[in-house]
Amino acid sequence: MEPILIHGFPLGSSMGLVAAFEKVGQPYRLCRVDMLSEMKTDAYARLNGRQETPVLITDKGAVLTETMAIAGWLSARDTQHRISFDPRSPEADRMLQLMAFVNTGFTGSFGPLWVALESEGETPETLAFLRDFGRKSVVERHEKLEAMIGDTPFLAGDRLSLADTTLIGVARWAEFHQAIDANAYPKLQALRRRIEAEPVVQYALAVEDGETPAGSGACVGHVPLADVIKRFAA
Repeated sequence: MEPILIHGFPLGSSMGLVAAFEKVGQPYRLCRVDMLSEMKTDAYARLNGRQETPVLITDKGAVLTETMAIAGWLSARDTQHRISFDPRSPEADRMLQLMAFVNTGFTGSFGPLWVALESEGETPETLAFLRDFGRKSVVERHEKLEAMIGDTPFLAGDRLSLADTTLIGVARWAEFHQAIDANAYPKLQALRRRIEAEPVVQYALAVEDGETPAGSGACVGHVPLADVIKRFAA
């Protein structure tokens, strides 16, 4: 069977994985999940007890969660290195380093802002604290990432890689939360423009919005969440 990538909207970090699967070009399917409703149900929790996206149903029918694990699964099958590099190359080392940074501290810095947005019944003082702490954390992580960006067009080299697709789904959260002055990070802003201009990223953004772009043809269908749960949930 073809693997099925369960990706979330709106503004899901998993958007980048859609772009990565499309770039690899091997047959896959998609399942689009509303993170504000469908992902919060008990039925979805049978797929991922943490009620998060992304989730991958592998070609063997196994359920795999967490962005880094799914990216590693895809990289191992990217035999033509369309979205990755030779595992023993310096580019591969740098790709993994940047992926790890983005998927941990960079992504985690937005946590207080999401908590403040989704909290119900908290005092104004608590919400103000969360927003202030969150913005300071996001700024600090952006400063670190700006310093880590090198002279190559993309994070790990001359072409798009899993490091870039891991970043692009999360980086837009800064604008959503109005957490930074984008002009303070010129290297990051230029990098984002290059990533977002990539056809596979444009494809992933359109899919996230519920559109049905043509793409490369590697995506061989969209599977309703109810069908995925019925077939593969614990």
